[in-house]
Amino acid sequence: MARPALSTVAELLKPITWFPPMWAFGCGVIASGVALAGNWPLIIVGILIAGPLVCATSQAVNDWYDREVDAINEPNRPIPSGRMPGMWGLYIAIGWTCLSMIVATALGPWGFAATVVGLLLAWAYSAPPLRLKRNGWWGNTACAISYEGLAWITGAAVMAGGATPSLRSLTLAALYSAGAHGIMTLNDFKSIEGDRVSGINSLPVLLGVNGAALTACAAMAIPQVAVIGLLYYWQMPAHALGIVVLLAAQLLMMRRFLATPSKLAIWYSGFGIPLYVAGMMVSAFALRVSGVEGTP
Repeated sequence: MARPALSTVAELLKPITWFPPMWAFGCGVIASGVALAGNWPLIIVGILIAGPLVCATSQAVNDWYDREVDAINEPNRPIPSGRMPGMWGLYIAIGWTCLSMIVATALGPWGFAATVVGLLLAWAYSAPPLRLKRNGWWGNTACAISYEGLAWITGAAVMAGGATPSLRSLTLAALYSAGAHGIMTLNDFKSIEGDRVSGINSLPVLLGVNGAALTACAAMAIPQVAVIGLLYYWQMPAHALGIVVLLAAQLLMMRRFLATPSKLAIWYSGFGIPLYVAGMMVSAFALRVSGVEGTP
């Protein structure tokens, strides 16, 4: 039986996509307020699970069940190009799912449960019968929860020995997870043609290019405004001001993006999203520095 090259397997697992959940897990670690010293093995395992395992699994699952769509949108991908022969795409998706659960046992009950939830969302997003990605509202919500909110909460809970994170940490995780819905929408602009032909109702298909662009920007901006308000209310003005500056820069980029969204979606993803995730870390440090992470 023909086997794919290791470079093709790596391409299927898309290392470039691992950063968001790894970063969100790190935000949870920082927000927990727990000392990093002595916890590095746990932190490293958590980061590996968030990115190279669970996120990579989601990429393999998605590429397998999107092989017909990718044949239209991106025929050079490993599966439609034939570089990933036969059923190897599915085998890797299943194998990486099992490996993720095995490694997650090192994180204790809370970390293992969170890993299972993330894997379930990954399969539900791409695989029938649910295939949540057929509707942009549901599919992007599943990804946003898995990539941002769940990863943040897992990092905080694992560092706290399995204890439930504080209300403040949970609130920030939920807000940044909601904003990530817009990030996922930006990713849909590159596959409008194939999605429309294949019956996948991404937001650019459902709302049109301009409507989806405006929705994505609102989804990212509104939660950040809420975060700024909360940080001021929690008497953390310096951190709130930092996010104000980051949001102001995003708004300037959004104005340019909204003028020609089809051409500038990738541009905004490359320059605007890093500012969004930088705000996540600023807010995580706000909880850590405040010394009252456990206070509602």
